[in-house]
Amino acid sequence: MNASGRSPFVKRFRESRFLLLLVLPCFVYFILFHYIPMFGIAISFQRYNLFKGIWHSEWVGFHYYEMFFSNPDFFKLLRNTFLLGLYRIVFGFPAPILLALLLNELRSAVFRRLVQSVSYLPHFISNVVVVSMIIVFLSPSGGLVNRLIEMVGFESVNWLMSPDWFRTIYVGSGIWQGIGWSSIIYLAALTAIDPHLYEAAEMDGAGRFRKMAYVSLPGIMQTVVVLLILEIGHVLGVGFEKVFLLYNPATYETADIISTYVYRVGLVQGNYSYAAAIDLFTGIVNLAFLLGANYVSRRLGENSLW
Repeated sequence: MNASGRSPFVKRFRESRFLLLLVLPCFVYFILFHYIPMFGIAISFQRYNLFKGIWHSEWVGFHYYEMFFSNPDFFKLLRNTFLLGLYRIVFGFPAPILLALLLNELRSAVFRRLVQSVSYLPHFISNVVVVSMIIVFLSPSGGLVNRLIEMVGFESVNWLMSPDWFRTIYVGSGIWQGIGWSSIIYLAALTAIDPHLYEAAEMDGAGRFRKMAYVSLPGIMQTVVVLLILEIGHVLGVGFEKVFLLYNPATYETADIISTYVYRVGLVQGNYSYAAAIDLFTGIVNLAFLLGANYVSRRLGENSLW
């Protein structure tokens, strides 16, 4: 308590009241749409009846979890989801880092802003439009890609009906969509690097690529590690929309993932308890990956979430 009779907390609260008002909508959003709905996981332990509600539905314990684990498609769904998430990290995560490093080395401010603007645009295109573009470009009859293939003497390929090409198409289009937008945070981190470090490296005879490797990249490494940990924590959180729009029965072998299966059994078949059990299992696995990645990062270096 200070001389005016107010505690330091009350004083800080009054000084920051306008900033707290700016945060309030975000806080309310997470409470309403992320924390309160968590009580709904109770239906994964019930034979949920829409008319009886949560409080009067029959409790069945781990019945739906056992049902999912014994499903003949369990390992296929887990494999497909994990591989898509893994490829997204292996190939998609480094792409915006590389773009940010290259943009940071451009001397022309006008050209740099032009490249940034062009690379940001795909982020604002909906998945429906992106998939429509993919279908047009990869069409077996008249598609741009197949025309180019035929021009060099090869036969056209039915890309969207081939299970072997689904992951490549999904990950590649995802990189194109997100590379520019995801590079923003790395560009912001690069601006915080002390310019004297570049001057010292230049005096030691370092070229542009050596400065990039020994000054720029280490300077943003803390940001890279934190974002990588968060990305690993979503390895099974593969988006539903684009997969649902891209896949077809011919590509189920590699394209059918947990979220699309949840859609079919949950919304289409109305088995809400089964869908909730699968979603909770996915969330627990993602949490395990997040905790494991954070633990390994903390043991190997000083950068971690906590």
